[in-house]
Amino acid sequence: MAIVGTGPRNLITDVEGLKVGNAHNEGVKTGTTVLLPDEPCCASVAIHGGAPGTRDVSLLEPEQTVSQIDALFLSGGSAFGLEAGAGIQSKLAQMGRGFEVGAVRVPIVPGAILFDLLNGGNKAWGATTPYYQLGVEALEAVGDTFQLGSIGAGFGATTADLKGGLGSTSTVLSNGVTVGALVAANALGRATVGTSKNFWAAPFEMDAEFGGYGFPSTMPEQAFDVVTKLPPAPGEEAAISNTTIAIVATDAILTKAELKRVAVAAHDGLSRALWPAHTPLDGDLVFAVSTGKRALKNPLPDLLEICAVAASSLSRAVARGVYHANPTPADPFPTWQQKFVGK
Repeated sequence: MAIVGTGPRNLITDVEGLKVGNAHNEGVKTGTTVLLPDEPCCASVAIHGGAPGTRDVSLLEPEQTVSQIDALFLSGGSAFGLEAGAGIQSKLAQMGRGFEVGAVRVPIVPGAILFDLLNGGNKAWGATTPYYQLGVEALEAVGDTFQLGSIGAGFGATTADLKGGLGSTSTVLSNGVTVGALVAANALGRATVGTSKNFWAAPFEMDAEFGGYGFPSTMPEQAFDVVTKLPPAPGEEAAISNTTIAIVATDAILTKAELKRVAVAAHDGLSRALWPAHTPLDGDLVFAVSTGKRALKNPLPDLLEICAVAASSLSRAVARGVYHANPTPADPFPTWQQKFVGK
């Protein structure tokens, strides 16, 4: 197979049968993103970060009974953000969706969170967090198109020296299969090569989707310095915190075990877009989803290519999330556009 190009939107919703919705709270400086399949679909997950926060991910392992999910969500808010899943679940139940148990339906809504509690927003929300309502609002907003950057789960995201954000891409293969990626980039490390404007994901860029700058002509001396959000001295408080959470998807018919392998392989995309990645203080996680619309003629070699393209698509999505971030009051870091456009 070969890569034909991006899908028409260059978003994960180019994968047939998927929609995405976003909601955010400007005062709290946080948000939630939901991925909604048109019908229940197969999914799995791989967790490679050392500090994950998750909801109902164990059932996505290949040996577990439940074979399909009704939705997935990504959210800010650290452990508080897991409540977004309850809002999404309740709304889906009202819509008549969910795993049927007698007369009852229980929507299956796994999700993951990132830590954005120290990003300058007002987190004094009192007895009730905003995340249940953000989950409901994100589900109500689902559609085929959506903005990138400071939106949804990426609204309050940061990297080591720039504002992070929500990114997405799609890739169409010559056999007709589409692979998409969706990511909330909130890494402990950097998405750019040292202090340059160039993205680590540059080798995989398509159609100048994050500026078309390639790699620096000369690699900066500090390119491989391990620059993170950690405080400079023991005992000092870190300004903000971490975790990059993502979803990769395809319309190819894949089993739960095959999707597990896609999720594992897709983590290479984080390693190629962020330096460092998968640290003890990141909860880096990738879900993998199949909408099951297209049979593979050559299952094993086709799966191999889907794994590779899931990784490259995710690298590109990380860079797009950072590239499209917008400034908001009290940001701890500048956006990529503020730092590099016109300079």
